[in-house]
Amino acid sequence: MATAAAHSSRELAHPDRAEIRLENVLHALSDPMRLLIVRDLARTDDELACSAFELPVSKSTTTHHFRVLRESGVIVQVYRGTAKKSALRGEDLEELFPGLLASVLEAAELQAARD
Repeated sequence: MATAAAHSSRELAHPDRAEIRLENVLHALSDPMRLLIVRDLARTDDELACSAFELPVSKSTTTHHFRVLRESGVIVQVYRGTAKKSALRGEDLEELFPGLLASVLEAAELQAARD
């Protein structure tokens, strides 16, 4: 998968909108931990620091999940000072795959209510 090159060590590579592929998005959303991250991001219009997420996995595994989400085009990550902030690429995903993210999030909420 091609990604926009980072210009410095503080800039993270992200795929351009045209490079976001459905199979990569679906793969990213198929993992329960990544889906938790996306659900949390969907509940706010703000960027969230990685430290705001309480996941029952190691820090290195959390980093891996954020990387998969970023490289698939589901989230954007930027450095704000020393914090790495994340936000959903909701507009991009809606433009490319209308209704997909909303449907996945609704299904995740229904599943969580059953658990």
